Amino acid sequence: MKARAEAKYVRQSPYKVRLVLDLVRGMPVDDARATLDFTNRRAAPTIKKVLNSAVANAEHNFALDADELFISEAFADEGPTLKRWRPRARGRATRINKRTSHITIVVADEDDFEGEDA
Repeated sequence: MKARAEAKYVRQSPYKVRLVLDLVRGMPVDDARATLDFTNRRAAPTIKKVLNSAVANAEHNFALDADELFISEAFADEGPTLKRWRPRARGRATRINKRTSHITIVVADEDDFEGEDA
């Protein structure tokens, strides 16, 4: 059984979030939490919150054991971009893009996780 959690409109670019998600994708939940605790990136605490939410959803909604869960999917999609302007020389302006991302983590038990590799 699979359970998922999302964090939407996170004020960080998807590229930077994906760097951290690549570290934990496919890991058991306990190992992923330990990795996120010691990852020195701004996205790590947010990803850990989403992971904990996905685990709580699996326990509460599907009665799965948290010790047997793996991260089967982890991805960051691009959200809306905030467009700001910065003054430049000779009366001009340049655009500053403040990107947002939607973080999704799907956890599955061992049966579903092994089925995806085949």
